[in-house]
Amino acid sequence: MSLILSRRDLNFVLYEWLDAESLTQIPRFADHSRETFDAALDTCEKIATDLFAPHNKKSDAHEPHFDGETVTIIPEVKAALKAFCEAGLMAAGQDYDYGGMQLPVTLEKAAFAYFKAANVGTSSYPFLTIGNSNLLLTHGTPAQVDTFVRPELEGRFFGTMCLSEPQAGSSLSDVATRADYEGESPLGQQYRLRGNKMWISAGEHELSENIVHLVLAKIPGPDGKLIPGVKGISLFIVPKYLVNPDGSLGEHNDVVLAGLNHKMGYRGTTNCLLNFGEGMKYQPGGKAGAIGYLVGEPHKGLACMFHMMNEARIGVGLGAVALGYTGYLHALDYARSRPQGRPVGPQGKDPASAQVRLVEHADVRRMLLAQKSYVEGGLALNLYCARLVDEEHAAKATGDAAKHRELSLLLDILTPIAKSWPSQWCLEANSLAIQVHGGYGYTREYNVEQFYRDNRLNPIHEGTHGIQGLDLLGRKVVMQDGAAFQLLGKRVQDTCARARAAGDATLGEQARALGAAAGRLAEVTQALWAAGDPNVTLANASVYLEAFGHVVVAWIWLEQALVAQAALPSAAGDDADFYRGKLAAAAYFFRFELPKVYPQFDLLGSLDRTTLDMQDSWF
Repeated sequence: MSLILSRRDLNFVLYEWLDAESLTQIPRFADHSRETFDAALDTCEKIATDLFAPHNKKSDAHEPHFDGETVTIIPEVKAALKAFCEAGLMAAGQDYDYGGMQLPVTLEKAAFAYFKAANVGTSSYPFLTIGNSNLLLTHGTPAQVDTFVRPELEGRFFGTMCLSEPQAGSSLSDVATRADYEGESPLGQQYRLRGNKMWISAGEHELSENIVHLVLAKIPGPDGKLIPGVKGISLFIVPKYLVNPDGSLGEHNDVVLAGLNHKMGYRGTTNCLLNFGEGMKYQPGGKAGAIGYLVGEPHKGLACMFHMMNEARIGVGLGAVALGYTGYLHALDYARSRPQGRPVGPQGKDPASAQVRLVEHADVRRMLLAQKSYVEGGLALNLYCARLVDEEHAAKATGDAAKHRELSLLLDILTPIAKSWPSQWCLEANSLAIQVHGGYGYTREYNVEQFYRDNRLNPIHEGTHGIQGLDLLGRKVVMQDGAAFQLLGKRVQDTCARARAAGDATLGEQARALGAAAGRLAEVTQALWAAGDPNVTLANASVYLEAFGHVVVAWIWLEQALVAQAALPSAAGDDADFYRGKLAAAAYFFRFELPKVYPQFDLLGSLDRTTLDMQDSWF
């Protein structure tokens, strides 16, 4: 059994539930088949197993270090990334014209989950680059694409996104990096940038020929002052090395690493404080300011960057799932192999009798079942969102505006859940994996403590729980008069109807429970927005996010249970055990997890002001 991911579960989600093979009916994917999809999964599993997983602990123990001039990273990282790029994976989802495979997003995300589970630190470098290139393919000029994206997809250049600043954090309206217009260039409007960017993952290294930074900065107004708020924010390409017209590298741009941040997890990924326009450290006597090229229109940078941020949010959710999943598999393996204790009851009273394996204890099975429900629910949710992306792109390509709008709305409302729910509950799975290991769990000889430390970053990455809660309750559920909320509700009720019609008592009861929880969610949402005071409405947005997420994942579990229940009668051996395991995990979620939402709904519905009324001086 692989301790990275379960291929059997991936196959179930992709082929038995999401019917990924039907994606080949979309013209873009017509050259593909189950065989090509499986080949991509096989390739990723092998590279992740052979080259990423073996140095996961080493890169954690020997994290990158900076001597004032150069960042040093263990050599295994570069070797793993070389294999990733040589396999063509950097362009796996891109057009043939860019050397890509034109894989559906659904398959790309499933295959890439292997790398996140095997070594989340090393995998950050290519996945940030892929997000960077996707943004530029959407918003960049042909010259910008040729100069920066093509080398990225070949694996020669790597990319970042630079949003946060030391004084601003998540408050992008307080971005103070300044961009002054310098003139026209073959790569578009050229600016000089001055400022600082903090928490920049993969911001400096020697792993690639060049690093392409996507930087948010403000163009000053006519009075020379920066425009307050987000309206003045624009987006710029700022390469580490300037690129000559023939594609060769030119001089070092005025981008300087000020220092590395040392985090509790993701230690294999350099995390940087970058100075833009420090004073031409690499070009003494030159003009200060990092050269940057405008992407898209002036003052529309945030809209462009959200293309990468929303993709990154789903990626964070999938990364959280992968870390929770590998932790679960490690805990399961340990519980099956570790003898400890004796059974409850008369048969266990003889101290001379043989010990039983941990997995034979009911409380250990409870912890394993909880992990299984979190990680398999989170994986299915994220791949469902990936399938929506493929369908959305297909609808746009065929000009089906109504379908495109529906799918876009569903993605909008599910993105905060897809990011935050796994970041909370797959982290809890990692905590339970440590618990299953007992005292060994928090020693570094075992892997599960690192998985927890790595995953603890994901509730903060790409927008904290608080920000996602504000986004969900403050924007997503009310946009377009609640259109996204209604569409999601209809899909949930359609699933409930299919479960009631299945003729199985357990599925029928789960449908009733889900329908009731979804109805209560709608009532609470309406009550919150009827309060008339946005401060009261949004005071407990994080609680709303958590309850909303549990309802969504219960829906995802009912969807999986319907497939498993239908397949079970004709299954035998390992397949039968797999489907019974799915049904048991669904039962756990409905019995142990879904009921947790009702105290949260009661709190939200009461318009509680406890947190809102608390005063600083009272702490």
